[in-house]
Amino acid sequence: MKTHIVVLTGAGMSAESGIKTFRDADGLWEGHDVMEVASPQGFCNNPELVLDFYNQRRRQLKEVKPNAAHIALANLEEAYNVSIVTQNVDDLHERAGSTNVLHLHGELRKIRSTGNPTDIRDWQEDINLGDICDNGYQLRPHIVWFGEDVPMIEEAITICETADVLIIIGTSMQVYPAASLMNFVKSTIPIYYIDPKPAEISNSKVTVIPEPATAGMEKLKTYLKR
Repeated sequence: MKTHIVVLTGAGMSAESGIKTFRDADGLWEGHDVMEVASPQGFCNNPELVLDFYNQRRRQLKEVKPNAAHIALANLEEAYNVSIVTQNVDDLHERAGSTNVLHLHGELRKIRSTGNPTDIRDWQEDINLGDICDNGYQLRPHIVWFGEDVPMIEEAITICETADVLIIIGTSMQVYPAASLMNFVKSTIPIYYIDPKPAEISNSKVTVIPEPATAGMEKLKTYLKR
C-alpha cells in the first residue's frame, strides 16, 4: 500500500502563478475590502459588485497556469497516494494533473443557487444579475464567504486522520477551520511546512521550509527520499 501524503495548500501555493491574496495589501483584495466582496452581507448590499469581482477572478484563471509547485505535487502521485485539501478556489491543482483535490472554500468555476445550496453546476463564463436557477433564484459564485459554514470540513478531517505524511504549503495557518486540520493527523507522523513567512508552530514533528512553494517543493524532495 502506498504512503498516504495529505497536502494542505493556501494562497501562497498559487501566488507564483500570479493569483493574489487579499492579505497582500492591508486586508485589501484587488483594491476591495474583503468583506465587501467575500461575505453574505456584501452580496446583499451590492450583488453587482460581488458578481463582477468574481467574474474578473474567473477571467484571470483563463490567463494563468499551474506553477512548478503544482506540477511537483501532481508528480508525487507516481509514488504516493496523494490527497490535496486546498483553501484555494482556483483549479490549478487539477490542471497540473492532481487527481484527488478537495476544495474547502469552494470553486471559482462553479456556481450555485441562492435558494438551494445543493444546486451546484460548472460555470466558465460571467455570472450576471438576473441569471437564475430553474427555480427562479439568483445564481452566485460557489464560494464559501466569511461568516458561512465550511461544508467540506468534516471530509477534510477524515482525510487528515488517515495521513502518513502531512505537507502544508503557502498558508498563514490563521484562517479557521482550515488551520485546525493539522491537529487531526496522528501525533507520530512527520509534518513539513513550506512558506516564506511561516507561522510559529509548537510541534516537534514539524519541519519548517521557509521558502516559496516552488523552491520549497524542491527541498521537500530531499526529505521525502529519507
